Order: sequence, then structure tokens, then C-alpha cells
Amino acid sequence: MSDCYIAALRILNYRFNSEAELRRKLARKKFEAAEIDKTIAQLHDEKWLDDERFAGALVRTRANKRLGRKRILRELQAAGVHGETAGKAVEENLDGEREAEALRELAQKRARVLARRLGPDFLSTSEGRNKLAVYLLNQGYDAALVYEAVKEIRVAHHQPDS
Repeated sequence: MSDCYIAALRILNYRFNSEAELRRKLARKKFEAAEIDKTIAQLHDEKWLDDERFAGALVRTRANKRLGRKRILRELQAAGVHGETAGKAVEENLDGEREAEALRELAQKRARVLARRLGPDFLSTSEGRNKLAVYLLNQGYDAALVYEAVKEIRVAHHQPDS
């Protein structure tokens, strides 16, 4: 077994990685490109490295942390998972109904935090609603879903539509 292979297994033992992530980490450890390629091929053959499996696991994990599909896609791309693989993983592992429910829960939680920090009337202002919407958009949720969630929060707090 080569030092590169052993280093790769140690990295994968800590956390599952995409091929691109593993290549970057091995390159940082100053292994030669040819040795990295050989190690990557061996890991693929032995089923230690699989971008589709990595992408599916990341989607499920991040969705459980109440992140929206757009943010999850950005994280997959940052991890080096190609667009088609990333899109397929999101479609197969992210339930639209669960995503909408997670958004509603997150919106309510954030609304409580904002009300506690900035006063109970803060969400009745356009600044308050905008602050909530921006937070939810940054979590990767679709703008139409965010609009509906903010509208529900407004109704729940008996705030007039302004």
C-alpha cells in the first residue's frame, strides 16, 4: 500500500468526501498527480469513493439541518460534485413537502428570534419581513416558498398586509 492510499483512507475514515475534495486534500499533502490518480482509481474500484453516494448523503444530511435545495446544490458544487450528479442527488433525496415544512419551521423559529431581539412589533415592519426573507433565502430556499412562509408568519402574528 502506498502512502497516498493510506492517507486517502485516513481522510475517508474521518468523513466521506467527493473525488474532487479528496484530490485537493491529497495534493495539499504534496503527493504526485500520477500517484493521486492511481489512488483515486483504486478507491473507485474498491467502492470507497463514489460521488453519487456522497452527494445523496450530503443532501439528506443538509436537508435535516433545514437547508434549502439551492444552498445544498451550492455546497455540492463547492465539494466538486458535477452539476448533473448534484441535481440528480437533490431530486432523489429531497422531498418537496418536507422541504416546505422545514422552511415553515425555520421561518417560525427565526421570527421568534427576531421578535425577542428586536421587539414583538419588528415583524410587522417591512424591514422585519425583509430581514426574515433574506435569512430564509440565504438558507437556500426558493423565493416563492419564502414569500409564502413570510406571509404565513405575518398572518400568524395578525399583521396587516402592507
